[in-house]
Amino acid sequence: MVAFVLELWKQVGVHGVDESTANSQVGAGEYGSTVQSVTGSHLVPSLLLIPLAYVLGTFPSATLIARANGIDISTFGSGNPGASNVTRALGWRKGIWVYGLDALKAVVATWLGLLIDGRPLAYACAMAAVLGHMFPVFRKFKGGKGVACGSGALVVLHPLIGAAAPVFWWVVTKISGKAALGSILTVGLAPVGLALLGRPAWEYAATAALCGLILVKHWRNFGRLIRREEHSLTSS
Repeated sequence: MVAFVLELWKQVGVHGVDESTANSQVGAGEYGSTVQSVTGSHLVPSLLLIPLAYVLGTFPSATLIARANGIDISTFGSGNPGASNVTRALGWRKGIWVYGLDALKAVVATWLGLLIDGRPLAYACAMAAVLGHMFPVFRKFKGGKGVACGSGALVVLHPLIGAAAPVFWWVVTKISGKAALGSILTVGLAPVGLALLGRPAWEYAATAALCGLILVKHWRNFGRLIRREEHSLTSS
């Protein structure tokens, strides 16, 4: 996935611009700040930042918060180490803490990429952080499903979509009682939001690829929803 974004990086010519372009400022996105567009002088720190983003993504927010409250989250409810399952086990307050920490991992990783080398590196770092969350090497590649972490990346890359996504998730989940349904619909519609905003094709492709991976991680939820066996957000 990260290799896919790096290939897109080459396609958009981030490291092939002339000196005048390299010294120009690039808009950081809808949130209104700017970052410096850089070239080969930042290649090494850029490449080091991607594995760092992955390691940051492996931070086990749900596991630590659940353990601090006397629960092994891997044996509770769906067994998923994520905000929804922690909410089932410990209530909304603890679930919100997990959501915030998981989102923060991607916020930090994506913002650093944006700061150092613009949007292509920001996307690569976002994907690395989400992959770290979903497939943490320190826990035998058994992690969360990437929804909260992915929403954190959207806050940096596309603040409008990043702000709307949790609201949409909440409405769907409140109506249906199923957090998985809210997650699946929110993730599935995120690329549509990018298309409506008129973002470049490579950004749309990178976002669609990441959302597709998160949806694949929900394959068991699809089956449970079809069989009407999916856990309620408040069920044990």
